[in-house]
Amino acid sequence: MAAFIVLGAQWGDEGKGKMTDYLAEKAEVVVRFQGGNNAGHTVIVGDKEYKLHLIPSGILYDDKLNVIGNGVVIDPKALFDEINYLEELGVKVIPNKLIISDRAQVIMPYHRILDGLKEKARGKDDIGTTGKGIGPCYTDKVERSGIRICDLINKEVLERKLKQNIEDKNAIISLYGGETLDFTAVYSEYLAYAERIKPFVTDISVRIYKEIKDNKNVLFEGAQGSLLDIDYGTYPYVTSSNTIAGGVCTGAGIGPTVITGAVGIAKAYTTRVGKGPFPTELEDEMGEYLREKGHEYGVTTGRARRCGWLDLVILKSTARISGLTSFVVTKIDTLAGIEKIKVCTGYKFEGKVIDYFPASLEDLAKCEPIYEELDGWDDSIQNARSYEELPENAKKYLKRIEEFTGTKVSIVSVGPKRNQTIEVGDL
Repeated sequence: MAAFIVLGAQWGDEGKGKMTDYLAEKAEVVVRFQGGNNAGHTVIVGDKEYKLHLIPSGILYDDKLNVIGNGVVIDPKALFDEINYLEELGVKVIPNKLIISDRAQVIMPYHRILDGLKEKARGKDDIGTTGKGIGPCYTDKVERSGIRICDLINKEVLERKLKQNIEDKNAIISLYGGETLDFTAVYSEYLAYAERIKPFVTDISVRIYKEIKDNKNVLFEGAQGSLLDIDYGTYPYVTSSNTIAGGVCTGAGIGPTVITGAVGIAKAYTTRVGKGPFPTELEDEMGEYLREKGHEYGVTTGRARRCGWLDLVILKSTARISGLTSFVVTKIDTLAGIEKIKVCTGYKFEGKVIDYFPASLEDLAKCEPIYEELDGWDDSIQNARSYEELPENAKKYLKRIEEFTGTKVSIVSVGPKRNQTIEVGDL
């Protein structure tokens, strides 16, 4: 495995939590490199279900080092709520299992307030943000007014920066008609967070580099999906960070030459949450069937996901942009029982056929999906535990993904549990 990336190949919710947990068994270190608590991973181990937002999926193992990278924005309250939640379920979260970058940006109360106020002000043009302050925190990072973890644990620096920021942000909050913040209350709250977080804080770049040089297997875990990338996603209906493989280098402080591979997690169909273009969306009974059978409701927001046929154009684009070495295909069991299954192999656009994802949403709105129809399979797929046991039509479906994208399928998931995972080939 060595230094390996796991990321979402669509719009998120592809099953990264389960697959990171599965692959973490072979890793010694699991690193989260971007995003915040707007992400949600569900991992099922035995009869227990764990819902994770900030903490890497490797935390469920006692012998793994888990890392929250500098590319992550951290809400201390959300972090400690998640730690408390895990410990109540019997999962230890201690400094020798979890380390946090001293360079990571801190989400403050004014970030959450401004997130909600700005989204409300957009009216019908709202983006569909989770309202957790992620975007405003990244904005402050780029504007160079952000508070980092190293600032949080320095009492004097925190006081100076927070006082200035609250003065500036209160002025903006007032313009939007929101309720302003009291410096003393916020300062006191975050001093308490600082004391609790301090034992976990270190220079994660130094530690990750050492682990790689010591020939440890390091797994880099992405949040959201490739089409929510700030540069290559369906802008502006995207997240505020780089969700593609390139985000690992800046979000974890390691160079591209140490990365040995990248796997894209893809559902056997396509989903997305919130607004934005979706060429293969099914707004009919089939879309509702996929939503209910696949339990397509957000871990973080509870919102119903939009559902559609598998878009191979998306997967081909993702494979190119992130240099994927293989795909993991999840939820292939959800398609069981459908007689004819469609896959999108191109878009009709202005009299031409294209096999790439256009940057302009206006152009994308003009794209008409071109479908291929494949024969389906039955529910026996859930009981398959090897590639040979998969229904023949399911094998043909996987082969078509490989042919179109030029990228092999290495793992297939036929259900939510760990043992419902089939290794087809090398990552």
